[in-house]
Amino acid sequence: MANQPVHQPVSPLRVRMIEDMTVRGFAEKTRREYVRVVKSFSAFLRRSPDQATAEDLRRFQLHQRQSGVQPPGFNSSVSALRFFFGVTLDRPDLARRLTFIPYPHKLPTVLTPEEVARLLDAAPGPKYKAALATGYGAGLRVSELVALKITDIDSTRMLIRVERGKGQKDRHAMLSPQLLELLREWWREGRRRGVMLPRGWLFPSRNPILPLSARQMNRGVHAAAQAAGITKRVTPHTLRHSFATHLLEQGVDIRVIQVLLGHAKLETTSLYAQVATNTIRAVVSPLDRISLVAKGEARPDA
Repeated sequence: MANQPVHQPVSPLRVRMIEDMTVRGFAEKTRREYVRVVKSFSAFLRRSPDQATAEDLRRFQLHQRQSGVQPPGFNSSVSALRFFFGVTLDRPDLARRLTFIPYPHKLPTVLTPEEVARLLDAAPGPKYKAALATGYGAGLRVSELVALKITDIDSTRMLIRVERGKGQKDRHAMLSPQLLELLREWWREGRRRGVMLPRGWLFPSRNPILPLSARQMNRGVHAAAQAAGITKRVTPHTLRHSFATHLLEQGVDIRVIQVLLGHAKLETTSLYAQVATNTIRAVVSPLDRISLVAKGEARPDA
């Protein structure tokens, strides 16, 4: 008789932490990551994490640094443990002992409009061409893109309904006429193939009852970039970065772009001002204004 798998009982402490995260509306991915970090901390201690001391936290963070944990992963651990100690255990004194590592944030990779056109032309099939065009044309996150259903496309109001985006918030994204035409072409092809189910996924996987995964989208983007001869490191999120940057370069108000992207804070959207090269080039340097004033072509106080 085959051995039955042994299921370890979930500790009351973990249950409480999961409940605390559920009450606050944390995404499933975040909940799993926070639980993983606390389990890792408990393994380091070799005892229950609720018995940790300030010295234990100091030793754990030192262990992470000496083990080569990179700043993003290190700071993710800080967020998880601060929640565990500050909320679940109600020990803010210990939560304050955890230190974030400041590190430089790289500017996002942005494609030129010509590169985007080449990428779409090189997409591996009509489904991926429509999906990549949606990621760029509506500025969607990959998680939002793969979760779209046929009924989310509102051709009357020219909007795309994005349900439960980041922060579990619904919003509307823009639907351009050209994107609508590409989506209709894919819908007709998908119907011909028998993969477009009524009220089903807009971009189904090989099994039409399942959507494309984020990993499949990544593979599709990489294949298209390679076929198009694009040497930049391109991901689905690169299309979202390019969407925001190109709108800013077209003169669209940054607060409008903030709404289209679904950003909670304007500071997040302001990052694109650093990569909008057309916008930067359009600014007149104060050094150039000195020359204009000297020639009488501009007022000194202008």
